Amino acid sequence: MAIEIERKFLVTGDAWRDAPAIYYSQGYLNRAKERTVRVRIAGEEAFLTIKGTSAGASRAEFEYPIPLWDARDLLGLCEQPLIEKYRRKILFEGFIWEVDEFLGENQGLVVAEIELPAEDTQFAFPSWIGEEVTSDARYFNSNLSSVPFSRWQKVP
Repeated sequence: MAIEIERKFLVTGDAWRDAPAIYYSQGYLNRAKERTVRVRIAGEEAFLTIKGTSAGASRAEFEYPIPLWDARDLLGLCEQPLIEKYRRKILFEGFIWEVDEFLGENQGLVVAEIELPAEDTQFAFPSWIGEEVTSDARYFNSNLSSVPFSRWQKVP
């Protein structure tokens, strides 16, 4: 079984913006707590991904390439709104950070993720990393499709 170990952080500042960005569009065919089924278009590539329940920063993940034209049709079957974002991949001290700048109903949200070989792996933080939100389910992409960032109650 494939296991994804990922930690998630809010992003501060603009130092990350220099990296090239790829446009992503993704939707969910299933957002049950026990499993999510996602369709994603990343640039000119497309994927079907199944993820299991999170346990800490780990969960089962299975990802398969699919034809781009199938992905476009499948996005039409997905729950709305779709997740739209620009993703930048930034190498920092031996690890790749994926910085997602959300668009559409999630505009204003910027989150960085780092995938790790083990939950207790030590790593360095770039200067633009802010608060950790790994355990905050509001920041799961599957939840951002049902309760987008723009609908969160803002605290004055």
